[in-house]
Amino acid sequence: MATEEQTESGVQRSSGVYAGIIRWVENLDDSRFAYLLLAPAFLLLAVIVFWPLLRTFVISLQADSLSGATAYGEFVGLDNYIALLTGQLDGVALPSPFFNLSQPFQSALIVTVIFTVVSVVFETLLGFGQALVLDQDFRGRRWVRVAIIIPWAIPIVIQGMIFYLIFQPGIGFGVDIVQAIGFSGTPLTDSAEALAIITLADVWKTTAFMALLILAGLQSVDRSLYDVAKVSGASKWQQFRMITLPIVLPTVLVAMLFRTLGAARIYGLIEATAGCTTVPSLSCLVVTTFSTRRYGTATAVAFVTAALIGIAAIFYVVLFARSEEGV
Repeated sequence: MATEEQTESGVQRSSGVYAGIIRWVENLDDSRFAYLLLAPAFLLLAVIVFWPLLRTFVISLQADSLSGATAYGEFVGLDNYIALLTGQLDGVALPSPFFNLSQPFQSALIVTVIFTVVSVVFETLLGFGQALVLDQDFRGRRWVRVAIIIPWAIPIVIQGMIFYLIFQPGIGFGVDIVQAIGFSGTPLTDSAEALAIITLADVWKTTAFMALLILAGLQSVDRSLYDVAKVSGASKWQQFRMITLPIVLPTVLVAMLFRTLGAARIYGLIEATAGCTTVPSLSCLVVTTFSTRRYGTATAVAFVTAALIGIAAIFYVVLFARSEEGV
């Protein structure tokens, strides 16, 4: 129960638990007060994100075999994770190997890493180039900005069907092109060639996303810095290296983070273009394993995928913090 107490200035103040909390909040510095306001969001995030992850990990420690030595749902420890490395569980082969250097383009982890790294690098470079062009003042700039968004607006399934038809023998013009550069006549049936085509399709679609994010960063650069650099005799390359890149780098890292998280989860584009049998990604392995009612193994793959994505996110956060310190 709150009571009144006399302060040194003679002002009456209530005392009690509620009043104590109010005074504690009033005495917080700005950073601690900000964390206090964010606490409900962090709590909600923990419930929405971390509880499903914990539940997934628990299921991944359970057996998914409906027959044999272990019963469905029985605790088997790390057996499902060991099965990912050996490629078999209870003598039954997984739909595709998780990691196998002898079959790199049939290994879900290797395929996902190759696709993620190559697509994000090319999308960043091409997107940066497009953003630099769109940042210039020229006639028809608004129409050009609208035009580059068109590939990004196309649904993934339609995008996959477009590239499927382009590289389909007897139908698409892309078969002649890939044959001219040394590919086979049926590129969508070869794992390595199909992966290259899927990467090309993803770069074609998502470069616009990178360009728009980087363009937003470029337009935040103070133009007077370039005027000072010109007066000082700095070349275009020096202006880019000393002004543009350091200021835009945090935006580029955020864009790369978004694309890395998206690329690591690729499934729809593969399934619509070449199929998960030809190009198995981690998400493909989760879906195909889950469809065979091997829930423990499927959740083990899903948990490993989430862990790898988390590591990538932490890597970008560290780079972002260092870039912010540099600016």
